[in-house]
Amino acid sequence: MAAPTAVRGAERDERGRGLRWRRGRRGAVPRVRPRRGWDAVYKRELQTFQEYGDTGEIWFGEESMTRLIRWMQKHKIPLDASVLDIGTGNGVFLVELAKFGFSDVTGIDYSPSAIQLSGSIIEKEGLSNIKLKVEDFLNPSTKLSGFHICIDKGTFDAISLNPDNAIEKRKQYVESLSRVLKVKGFFLITSCNWTKEELLDEFSEGFELFEELPTPKFSFGGRSGNSVAALVFQKT
Repeated sequence: MAAPTAVRGAERDERGRGLRWRRGRRGAVPRVRPRRGWDAVYKRELQTFQEYGDTGEIWFGEESMTRLIRWMQKHKIPLDASVLDIGTGNGVFLVELAKFGFSDVTGIDYSPSAIQLSGSIIEKEGLSNIKLKVEDFLNPSTKLSGFHICIDKGTFDAISLNPDNAIEKRKQYVESLSRVLKVKGFFLITSCNWTKEELLDEFSEGFELFEELPTPKFSFGGRSGNSVAALVFQKT
């Protein structure tokens, strides 16, 4: 099976067409869908989970979750630190965080079906210390604030590729992130649609690069590179 395609910079379709989530060796990579499209996807995944116990895709694969948890462990992030998973989807990463010992974990998604799916998976795991909310991160409620850690695995990618005023939506995302994250808090982002340099530019206001995380490399046609970018920013 081929490695996932990383669509970067000028290679993007300007209107977001032809871009989709693909299952590859390293997990799923972004697809543009309207909100109702994502809700339909999670309704199907909820039905599949109820019938077969299949939790669905893990965006960027299991190694992406391990990479982030290891970083948190390395930097001795307290287990009672407040953690927000932006665009939690099926909530599998929330489950991993809770199993590792994090006790103040919140997942948001603008799809009610995603939150319903997350809740079903979390309930089956017997976990009760995970908070779930239906929230549009581009227009978050005032109660969504004060987080020590914010995590994004693919949500910024999906927002960025939206053909409806993507530039403005990216600005809204950064503004929302600044509102919900504490000063000196950390933002961990994994992206397959943006290079390190592009992400540095997107988050240049109010954030500084704290660390670049190692990610898998690929070679094709005599060229090599990273299939994803994984960066840690700190709010200034």
